[in-house]
Amino acid sequence: MISIKTRQLAKESKEMTQLSMKKGGLEHPAVIRLLQDHLDQMAGTAPPESRHALDLSGLKQSDVHFYGAWVGDDIAGCGAFKVLNNDHAEVKSMKTATEFLRQGVAGQVLAHLMTEARSLGIKRFSLETGSMGYFEPARAMYQRLGFELCAPFGNYNEDPNSVFMTKIISE
Repeated sequence: MISIKTRQLAKESKEMTQLSMKKGGLEHPAVIRLLQDHLDQMAGTAPPESRHALDLSGLKQSDVHFYGAWVGDDIAGCGAFKVLNNDHAEVKSMKTATEFLRQGVAGQVLAHLMTEARSLGIKRFSLETGSMGYFEPARAMYQRLGFELCAPFGNYNEDPNSVFMTKIISE
């Protein structure tokens, strides 16, 4: 008989989903649906002034680099970074499609974003995420990947609904 703990460990060690990372794609219906799902989920987590997710028009700005993570014809997740200055960028729009949760998608997307940012000379990645329990899995992932708590950056101010994190990605 397999114990619950053994089953959980097997589930956690499951091989990561193999993704095809594609820049852009903001016109694709599946991407639009995933991003709308992201915005809809954020709507219930904090007051409007504390929600900082970018909509489609925000993601189409020239200082934002958006990537979709695909498994065949299925969008598995997405992420973006916004260049703040010559060596600092902000992680934006990290979202994993429900059917791909807990398969390593977010970590692979973030790794790809860091590689792309490094190629542009970016040395630091920062992010804002929610302080509520809903965001605990995201905060835990960022911490596992080396992000540390920091003060507000860019145009952000202290906000009890926000947690700010940062990581040096290149020397």
